[in-house]
Amino acid sequence: MPGVKRSTHTEESAEVEVLLANTDKLKGLTKKIQASLGRLETSGKSVQEAIRPINGNTGKLQITNTNIENINKAIENIRQPLDRRRKEEDVIKSGLSRVDLSDYLASMDRTTQTLTSLRNTNLRSNQEAIAELTYLLKFGGQELENSFRDILTRESVILQTTLQYLTKQLPFPKLSDGCSSKLRSINNYVFHASTAPSARSSADQQDTKTALIYAEVRGHYIQSSTEGLALASINTSRKQDPNANYRAGSSGIGVYATSLEHIFAAEYENIYPVFEREQWMRIHTMSCQSPLNELQRVLGELHKHIKNHLVTDCFLAYEVVDIISSLAFRLEQKNPELKQPVQEALRPVRETAKYSLQRLLEEGRSAVQAIMAIPPDCVTMRPTYDIMARLQLMTVYIKPLGSILTSVGEGGWRSSASGTTTSPTQFRMDVGSDGKELFTSYTSDTIEMLLSSLEGKAKALIKNHNAQSMFLANNIAVVERLINTSELGNLLSSNGRSKLEQWRERVYKQATEVWRSICFNLRDTQYTSRASNPGNRPPSGSNPNHVDSAAFVKNLAGKERDAIKEKFKTFNAAFDDQVARYKGYKLEPEVKSRMAREIAAIIDPLYVRFWDRYHEIDKGRGKYVKYDKSQLQSVIASLA
Repeated sequence: MPGVKRSTHTEESAEVEVLLANTDKLKGLTKKIQASLGRLETSGKSVQEAIRPINGNTGKLQITNTNIENINKAIENIRQPLDRRRKEEDVIKSGLSRVDLSDYLASMDRTTQTLTSLRNTNLRSNQEAIAELTYLLKFGGQELENSFRDILTRESVILQTTLQYLTKQLPFPKLSDGCSSKLRSINNYVFHASTAPSARSSADQQDTKTALIYAEVRGHYIQSSTEGLALASINTSRKQDPNANYRAGSSGIGVYATSLEHIFAAEYENIYPVFEREQWMRIHTMSCQSPLNELQRVLGELHKHIKNHLVTDCFLAYEVVDIISSLAFRLEQKNPELKQPVQEALRPVRETAKYSLQRLLEEGRSAVQAIMAIPPDCVTMRPTYDIMARLQLMTVYIKPLGSILTSVGEGGWRSSASGTTTSPTQFRMDVGSDGKELFTSYTSDTIEMLLSSLEGKAKALIKNHNAQSMFLANNIAVVERLINTSELGNLLSSNGRSKLEQWRERVYKQATEVWRSICFNLRDTQYTSRASNPGNRPPSGSNPNHVDSAAFVKNLAGKERDAIKEKFKTFNAAFDDQVARYKGYKLEPEVKSRMAREIAAIIDPLYVRFWDRYHEIDKGRGKYVKYDKSQLQSVIASLA
């Protein structure tokens, strides 16, 4: 066992020695490595010192290389638009006659994008290219505008038979779908180009070139198409007889206004397929401006004619006010901007129409004052017929007259107040009861003026009071007849009729005064003593209405008989004279009938009573008693 232990110990000792030897070697190597590391560190520092400048130069070279690549890219980007410009230039300068519209617009869009890109580079070297592209776009824009005008002009063929569309109730021509499509494409480009920030001026242009072209071309089309009707409106308003009253509907102004209304409506439908919604109203207004200027000229010509013949042609003014005011209100439904210029064009005619109310009263008064003599037959004078004829004509224009009278106000026609200016907001077409009542008041004032003037003239020219009354009765009868046989009868108020009735009754009372004076001789004096005499009483059982003339005459004294004879003679002379005078009057049928009744009511009862009592005064010889009861009644009846 001891031997084994010694052997194990020897082996372990040997291993220890080997480990120690290895350790010594490791230490030696470590020292060598440390020495090498020291030398390597020293060498590394030397290399680092040497490489540092080279590394800096390499970074600069990398930056320079990157910059060169960027420059190359920028040059390439610059060359691309320039190359594109050359391609688009060929398309744009070829014109729409050789290039399809859609291709042309696409080329313009690409050119616009190229120009925007060049402007964003801010390179001085691009200024020339920018100028060339700007010119190219301007050239292309002009080409599009010319094409827009050409397409529109070809479609805007002036109508030679405008009236035919109205009489046959045909719709006015519209732009074809193909034309509208082309115009819309061009306008879309121009509109969006004009609204781009780079294209806006300091004033922010409201109207595009295409809008102005459209308004010019279509405005000329509308004006030229309605020019014939405009001229006809003026020519048909001039009467062959300058002294005749204007006859309703004689002027062509109504047809002219209707044609404008329909062609304006058709034009609005032409606009909305072509332009943007925000442009519709403005372009329609501009397109209608030229025709509206022509309408203003036509109304100006009519106004001159009306002013020169105001008394006879004021009715044309009322008709124009009615037609054009209605046109303005109907146009407003499509385009509110058209109402104001139409009303402004109408204003002079409307003001003259207002003044005519006063002028007609003055003219009527002057016409009566101009009467130098009244015929002995007391015939109705011409001014009465003229004034009433004008009032009858006015009823045809009750709608515009109601509007005019409303703006003038109650009694405004009696002074210069009717010449005041009315603002557009006061234009009324809904007359209602107020307008009719004002017309009734105006009619009543006109009749009052007429009768008052005639009465004054009769007193100045006729000495015989009865003839004065007959003259007035004739004129009143004509006035009443013309009222009752026309629309005036439905319009004249109870107050107006009451005034006229007062005139009539007063005149008839004056006219019968002379007949009452004749009857003065038919009144006799009865004495109670004689009346109570039984001999004067009718016999018992006799008719109480029977008068015994012989008994009455027998009981008269000699002087009383002579007085009765004188009364008969005086009555006969006065009655015959007045009948002769009366038959010399040329009376209206209504006056004859009324006067016959009035005369009969005055004379017949008194004469019958007087005749019944005293007709036996001349024993039937007819020396004093010229008429029996039936003969007198027959003479009176012949006066009707």
